[in-house]
Amino acid sequence: MDYQELANHVCDGEAFHFPRQWHVHMPSVLGFQLTKFMVLELVAAGLMIAVFMWMAKRVRNGGPPKGVLWNLLEVMLVYIRDEVARPSIGKHDANKYLPFLWNMFFFTLFCNLLGILPWSGSPTGSLAVTTALALITFSVVVGTGLGKFGPVGYLKSLVPHMDLPKPIAIVLLPMIFLIEFFGLFIRHAVLAVRLLANMFAGHMVLAVILSFIASTVQLGIVGWTGITVASVFASVALTLLELFVAFLQAYIFTFLSAIFIGMTVHPH
Repeated sequence: MDYQELANHVCDGEAFHFPRQWHVHMPSVLGFQLTKFMVLELVAAGLMIAVFMWMAKRVRNGGPPKGVLWNLLEVMLVYIRDEVARPSIGKHDANKYLPFLWNMFFFTLFCNLLGILPWSGSPTGSLAVTTALALITFSVVVGTGLGKFGPVGYLKSLVPHMDLPKPIAIVLLPMIFLIEFFGLFIRHAVLAVRLLANMFAGHMVLAVILSFIASTVQLGIVGWTGITVASVFASVALTLLELFVAFLQAYIFTFLSAIFIGMTVHPH
């Protein structure tokens, strides 16, 4: 078993790999090479546009929610508003950031769900993608601070207010500022790595379990059949777990983004 080839199915690449050695290679556009994850991100964005344009048209008519899809989407939208944005940012300021949080949640969710499809891949299993998402959150957080307090005021807001004697404050406050300043970058780096690790690990484990089928051919029909049945059942169970993780990680990413924004809007 070539485990490098196995890893290609859970990593980004310039082609989609299908059975019977059928590969669909991505073209170059203006000298820029498209990759599998880029295409999947465009698919996720297209699905979001299609689904929410359809939902917006139905909401505009003023009728009650009808159908499983409409109710499911509305429940998720309302939950993010009432249980994530408003408690984290404050009811007065939350609505301003709701479009951003909704977009982050559903884009991450759709990217995660695409990874469950056979011969596809999860863009959120790539460090480049999760870093880009974390940088967007970082830009919103810093932009919010600069817009509300100004450059100097924002830097001051990183340090909590403490009533300290002057000799202690001279020593302690610069140390706290450095911790909070670098912590700002570390928090968003962890945001990217957390999403990457959870999505990549699940897909890699699933691929390894399925690889047992090909690796045990030499055991004979009885041994191979037992391994195959066990691998298939384990893969089904892990896929169901991955479905749960897809929603969970999208929620965690959105929740942490809301927390970071709330920390900026309402400093220590």
